[in-house]
Amino acid sequence: MMTALIVLGVLLLFVVILGLWAVGIYNGLVALRNRFKNAFAQIDVQLKRRYDLIPNLVETAKAYMKHESSTLEAVIKARNIAASAAQSAAANPADANAMRSLASAEAGLGGALSRLMVVSEQYPDLKANQNMMQLNEELTSTENKVSFARQAYNDSVMNYNTKRETFPTVILAGALGFQPAELFKIEDPTERNAPKVQF
Repeated sequence: MMTALIVLGVLLLFVVILGLWAVGIYNGLVALRNRFKNAFAQIDVQLKRRYDLIPNLVETAKAYMKHESSTLEAVIKARNIAASAAQSAAANPADANAMRSLASAEAGLGGALSRLMVVSEQYPDLKANQNMMQLNEELTSTENKVSFARQAYNDSVMNYNTKRETFPTVILAGALGFQPAELFKIEDPTERNAPKVQF
């Protein structure tokens, strides 16, 4: 009888330790997932700021670039696609497809902005416009903030994925619903260059 109670006590202690271990793993993964979601929220803030600046940029340029309406329309279309992709990614930053769509949309927006900047070089009055210079400065500052926010996000995703994939966490991560997170990366090497904004 006494031996049975000792064995039962040891088994109960083992189950409690195992339960505490699982709770620790779960809580650690939740904390890391919340960090990368917060890091994405910081990207989202800067992207929204950029998306808000672009219509002002286009409106200022429109007065000078009357014959370049297709370029201006392409920028607005790319901005709207990127804003929509950012909204989808913000709803669930852990969704790999949403992150890939956002990266692709951002690349398209960068290309459209680059084309706008190339065309605007042909308009010296536009380059000298005070509003355009101020928008340029704000857009450049925002681009820098987006870059830093992306780096922080990718660092948080790396920490989360590393924790998720290491032993013994890997044993429980998938079963508890913790899927790998997607880095915010640019697939096309030519898109790695930030759009040059200069008037």
